[in-house]
Amino acid sequence: MFILDWLKIAVSWILVQFHQLLSVVMDPDSGWTWTFSIVGLVIVIRILLIPLFVKQIKAQRNLQIIQPQMKEIQKKYAGDRERQSQEMMKLYKETGTNPLSSCLPIILKAPIFFALFTVLQGIAMYTPDVEGYVAPGVFQWPQYADLLPVAHNAEILGVPLYGTFMNADETPHPLATQVLAIIMIILMTITTFLTQRQLIVKNSAPDNPMVRQQKILLYVFPLIFAVSGINFPIGVLTYWFTTNLWSMGQQFYVIRNNPQPGTPAAEAKERRQAEKAKRRALRALGGVEPEPEPEAAPAPRVQPRKTSRSQRKGKG
Repeated sequence: MFILDWLKIAVSWILVQFHQLLSVVMDPDSGWTWTFSIVGLVIVIRILLIPLFVKQIKAQRNLQIIQPQMKEIQKKYAGDRERQSQEMMKLYKETGTNPLSSCLPIILKAPIFFALFTVLQGIAMYTPDVEGYVAPGVFQWPQYADLLPVAHNAEILGVPLYGTFMNADETPHPLATQVLAIIMIILMTITTFLTQRQLIVKNSAPDNPMVRQQKILLYVFPLIFAVSGINFPIGVLTYWFTTNLWSMGQQFYVIRNNPQPGTPAAEAKERRQAEKAKRRALRALGGVEPEPEPEAAPAPRVQPRKTSRSQRKGKG
């Protein structure tokens, strides 16, 4: 809990700093100021997490490279689980591969995202003079305490950031709240689906045994978010949508420039490199495509010499 408390302080402090910065050119009480502050917060968090993302990508790449050797061990020692496990550990040690490395970054990112979610949820749940309510993060500090009701009451398109689809009746404009919540839930669900699909279709080898599990999650995760999203405040939905957009862009860059071997993305990169090499060769020749070498002319066919009837008689 101690670590989570400090993470909430860090997350809320970044959110407040963005709000104060944007307040120079925007209305401090506007919901758009707080919305862009949430977007800025997500961007900062995701930039800080890039090293973990890179480590995860490298681990997944190493596991993909040794897939053929892993399959050979599984086939060779199919009836001996203990020997199979020993050979697997030996392979991991020889190749410097840690199968848990691909999961470790996700585990380390979870507390950060939970702290971010808790801060936004805490702002949404703010109710003045209610016993037992604890302001999240730096909103407990005297210098920032006045910002908590401002953040809670901020509106975009007439909808407060604390509004959810389920508690729309508690907002000034229930129908507007429900419509905006549904739009945000749909956007969050679609971007979650596209992010997972991008990884499976472009950067997974057809023979990868993990693809089947990933395809199941491809539909499970969006469904979970779609169902649970009806209880998420608009501010939290903004966070999820923004972080999904970041994930899509980040994955697109990595898949395009550093794809897994033996995947459609790797084949596409090879084709791009071949086209690029061809264009460089054309520029070196002044932009003129080299003419194909002329084919060698076929040797003239020698026709048999015709002899007259008298010559044939003479030979006879």
